[in-house]
Amino acid sequence: MPNSIKDTIKLADGNQMPMEGFGTYKLTDQDTMDAAIKTAFESGYRLFDTAQFYNNEELLGNSIKKLKINRKEIFLTTKIPEPKQGYQSTLDAIDESLEKLQTDYIDLLLVHWPIHSQFFDTWRAFEKAKAEGKVKSIGVSNYHQTHLDLLSTTADEMPVVNQIEDHPYLTQEPMIEANKQRNILTQAWSPMGRGATLNDATIKDIAENHGKSTAQIILRWHLQRGIAIIPKSSNPERIKQNADIYDFNLSDEEMKQISALDKQQRTGDDPEIVYEIEHQYPTH
Repeated sequence: MPNSIKDTIKLADGNQMPMEGFGTYKLTDQDTMDAAIKTAFESGYRLFDTAQFYNNEELLGNSIKKLKINRKEIFLTTKIPEPKQGYQSTLDAIDESLEKLQTDYIDLLLVHWPIHSQFFDTWRAFEKAKAEGKVKSIGVSNYHQTHLDLLSTTADEMPVVNQIEDHPYLTQEPMIEANKQRNILTQAWSPMGRGATLNDATIKDIAENHGKSTAQIILRWHLQRGIAIIPKSSNPERIKQNADIYDFNLSDEEMKQISALDKQQRTGDDPEIVYEIEHQYPTH
C-alpha cells in the first residue's frame, strides 16, 4: 500500500509508476491546464495522464515547460486513438505525441481502445517504439479478457497496464483478476463513475465515520484493492483533496460494503462494441 502520493509500484517490465496520477481529460484551454498542473504538482502528483483524443497534449507539454518541472520527476501517459491505429500510423502518431508533449520519451503509452482491423499491427508498433526508447512502458486501455487472450497469441511482450473504467458501481473484479493473472496492473479511469457514486448513501456513511469526503473514500477503496487511479478535476480544492488519502485505512467490512454496490453500470463505452465498430460512440 502506498503511504504517500509519490509512492510508486514496480510494473512487470521493471519500471516504476505512481499509483495515483492526475487525469487531464476535458482540460482544454491553456490557463485551466496551467493552474491544474501547478496545483497537482504542488500537491504531490507526479503522474499526468493525457491522450491524443483529449486534444490537450500540447497544453500539458506547455504547462510542464512553463512550470519548469524536471522531466525526470514526472511520469507521462498518453494514448493512441482509433483512427491512428495500424503499424505505420501508430509510429507516426507516437512522434506527434512526443512533439506535442515536448519530450523525447513517453513513460507509458496505451492503446486507447481495441479495434479489430488494426489490433495486432498497432501492438507491433508499440513494441517497436519501446525497443527504440521512445516509450518506456507499453499498455492498453479498455481491453477485456478476450482482447488480452487474443493479444497474447502474437505479442512479444504483454501490456504492463490495462486502464479500464472502474468504480463502486462497476467493480470489474473478474477483469482485475484476469489482469493480475498476467501481471498487468489495473488502472481505473473514471474512478468515481463520472460523479455517479459520489452521493451514494453507503459511501456517505463511511465518509462521515472517517471525516473524509466520499471522493476520498472511493479513491482509498481503489488503492486498497491494488488499483492505480487517475482522478481528474480542475478545482484546486478537489485536486488537493484527491491527493489527501494516505492518512487512513478502510476496514475489511467497509471495503466489502463498497464492493457490494456493484451494478455493472458503465458510464463510458462498452469496449466490445468499440472493438467491433472501431470508434467510440456517444453513450448519452
